[in-house]
Amino acid sequence: MPSEIVILAHGLWMSGLELGVLRHRLENEHGFKTIQYSYASVTESMAEHVRGLRELAQKQTCERLHFVGHSMGGLVIYNLLESTNDLLPGRAVLVGSPVQGSCVAAGIARWPLGRIALGCASESIAPDAPRQWKGNRDIGVIAGSVSIGLGRLFANVSPPSDGTVLVEETRLEGAADHIVMPVTHTSMVFSAAVADQIAKFLREGKFEK
Repeated sequence: MPSEIVILAHGLWMSGLELGVLRHRLENEHGFKTIQYSYASVTESMAEHVRGLRELAQKQTCERLHFVGHSMGGLVIYNLLESTNDLLPGRAVLVGSPVQGSCVAAGIARWPLGRIALGCASESIAPDAPRQWKGNRDIGVIAGSVSIGLGRLFANVSPPSDGTVLVEETRLEGAADHIVMPVTHTSMVFSAAVADQIAKFLREGKFEK
């Protein structure tokens, strides 16, 4: 039986293949067993994403079960943890996740083709009220500060951002730790430094600062 398993969830319009480098680093450099959770980010609802992730999580046998989500994947994980109390113990890291909503997604949704491209995701990104974490599991949040990306085509991402998600959109009251790193929204999943920070939080409940 593996000691620690990490379930990873990808972002909007992704398949999970882009998390291959991160999975490799977590496995080969940090000793975690990893499992990819893939979901239809556009055509299925958040409730369906959460249900699938819950079913995957409940099948695991290990001492500690962790979760790592990039972008929208972090929202799927957040919603799972908020609604489920019987999972194995562990921690979670949200990487570039717009937990307080996304101005870029809102900008895309203003266009008819943009609403089609977002699909069901348009209903799950923006919270009805500011999200606050009140659960028992430690959650760590990583934000990027290199504002390079296509997000500037749809919204003002000139404040500190990763080019797609504003740093302020990643802040989660009640999270155990929050760190801002010099990466873009896309590059963060390929960054060795980000992988190291994820591993440190999963093991110790805090980032290296």
